[in-house]
Amino acid sequence: MCVIIIKQQDKIVSYDTLKNSARLNPHGLGIVWLDTFDVTYHKSNEYAILDTDRPYIAHFRYATIGVVSKANTHPFVCGRNTDEMLMMNGTIRGYGSKLMTDTEDLAIQLGKMPRHEWKSFLSKFDARFVSVNLRNKTFQIYNRHLYTLVDGVWYSKTNVLQENVVAVYGTLKKGFNNYNHYLTSSTYVGRGRTQDRYPLIVKGLPYLIEKKGQGTNVIVDVFKVSDGVMKNLDALEGHPNWYIRRQIPINIGGKTIIAWIYFNPSAEDDWNGRNHVESYEQYNLWKYRGYEDMMGEEQAEDNTCAQHELFDTEEESDGVCVYCSHDLQHDGFQNYYCSACDSWFIENDVNVLKR
Repeated sequence: MCVIIIKQQDKIVSYDTLKNSARLNPHGLGIVWLDTFDVTYHKSNEYAILDTDRPYIAHFRYATIGVVSKANTHPFVCGRNTDEMLMMNGTIRGYGSKLMTDTEDLAIQLGKMPRHEWKSFLSKFDARFVSVNLRNKTFQIYNRHLYTLVDGVWYSKTNVLQENVVAVYGTLKKGFNNYNHYLTSSTYVGRGRTQDRYPLIVKGLPYLIEKKGQGTNVIVDVFKVSDGVMKNLDALEGHPNWYIRRQIPINIGGKTIIAWIYFNPSAEDDWNGRNHVESYEQYNLWKYRGYEDMMGEEQAEDNTCAQHELFDTEEESDGVCVYCSHDLQHDGFQNYYCSACDSWFIENDVNVLKR
């Protein structure tokens, strides 16, 4: 993972973006201040230092290769070229060790070759780089096509840009199964209600019907998500061919915000004017299938664990990528890799689904 942010003097990086960068990449923060070309090293939770007009290149680290330590915080000196430093977002197999990052190992190798060969050498890797010359007070971006330019600021990854607000009412709610697949890296804003009444019905799964003024004020969980996560949610919900995403007002924490929410037009015939709920909870699945009628309400409440086994179990795996839902691969140490989107995770951050 990791993220590199390159900000010029007159540009702005939002405080939320800085906070997301630190939350998603908690293993060290290195900064090159572009007004002086001084280099400073910090803990990721000291991200507030970047809430400034000063121009900078910042690197938030997510450890994949090499231990978590100040010594493994980017940037790294390029071998004998002590005026040159390197930052990287990505992972390069065959470089680094349990103690040393792959980036530092690569920087040492760069110091052994002529400067004019760096660009062609680094272009061989599917990673994002930036080098800094402290003597000449210049910097160079490599593999620029892998970066994203937003409002004049360069980002090596866009998962820290969580500008989309989405309200969810079903299996994407916090703690539910699809939350673990899609939203654990997103910012949880809190629990709220739709400002207007809508029918929320449960027929195996929950469906929200776009009949404003009918039903009830539905309880939702609100998240801030990146464009990439929103794209994945659209794919999950089949927008716009099955579910339709609309923006509606949500009341949360005494305020009203506008959030995206998914309606299901194909389920309108299932609405009879009475069969709605204000909140989708796991017990609704039991009610729909008639288990309470067979075993009694008290026994159904006592079988919460059994219900989770019935509906939420998956085959044992090394976990699922929170960005693309692809299966993760364990590297034999304490890291997990997604070959589908080239993302890395440490053991404590992976939701391993066990039977």
